Amino acid sequence: MTQSAAQELSYLDLASLLKGAGDPLRLEILRALKTDSLGVLELCNIFDIKQSGMSHHLKVLAKAGAVTTRREGNSIFYRRILADKNSASGQLLNALYLAIDTLALSELVLTNIRATKQHRADAAKLFFNKNASQFREQQETIAPYAQYAENAKDLLLHSFASNTDKPNCILEIGPGEGAFLEEIAPLCQQVIALDISEEMLEKAQHHCQNKQLNNISFMLGDTQTALKETLRPDHIICNMVLHHVPSPADVFNDTAKLLPKGGSLIVTDLCRHDQSWAIDNCGDLWLGFDPDELSQWALAAGFEDKESLYLGLRNGFQVQVRRFEIR
Repeated sequence: MTQSAAQELSYLDLASLLKGAGDPLRLEILRALKTDSLGVLELCNIFDIKQSGMSHHLKVLAKAGAVTTRREGNSIFYRRILADKNSASGQLLNALYLAIDTLALSELVLTNIRATKQHRADAAKLFFNKNASQFREQQETIAPYAQYAENAKDLLLHSFASNTDKPNCILEIGPGEGAFLEEIAPLCQQVIALDISEEMLEKAQHHCQNKQLNNISFMLGDTQTALKETLRPDHIICNMVLHHVPSPADVFNDTAKLLPKGGSLIVTDLCRHDQSWAIDNCGDLWLGFDPDELSQWALAAGFEDKESLYLGLRNGFQVQVRRFEIR
């Protein structure tokens, strides 16, 4: 491509982006997609607009290079495109994001977004309450606990290797049946197990009682509950949980507020895959994540990407074990 042709293409890209962004509603849609992936019907409910109208706006934004899609089973979610700061259109897109992110969403839109996330959370809670007895069997079909537990523990130990004193408190989000609680209980003064499912929390509590672990407390709720209770853990564990939560970015934002400077968040989760049966069989909302997605959410929340391990499993899935540290 000649230089003049490349310049002409750049001007066309800029014009397309400016045209696509030239509507107040489309700008507000982009603002709502700052940290979340949302489906067409969810966006319709959030902005109280018919599906045909919302589909048109999303088509324009996609053509302009501002949004892209990701398929989760039979559902399609829209999210913002990561701006390429090495191109003219990417620089313009990044400037657009910076500008609209300074603006507040209306209280009605915020209320509708919270309702959307709550609907997702309620579905996850219902699934785990109904399927608590099959939890281990379902987990083993995708990512057997033994395949990642030791690596997650090693990264946790790296978090406080330079400190000879035991951490005061470690929080585990979504402890499942409590197997990892058994690993971390000897490492600190207090462990807090946090889960949205009463049934799963009861199974974890029963496991810890059988193992005579007496420094573990159990809390029903999510990371917002932990914030309201003003918990101050030194480190946080989140093993095979993110693909179930309504908004993974919110987990990073909330845990960043809970942790002190130098505190670590250990995340174990699936890399991006196309095994859609996991949605119905295992209650998954997201079919794993690209490593860059976790890094972007972590960076935006105030974490530094410290260590990463990638484990290939025999069934074709890949697991990422990550350690993020508050800057």
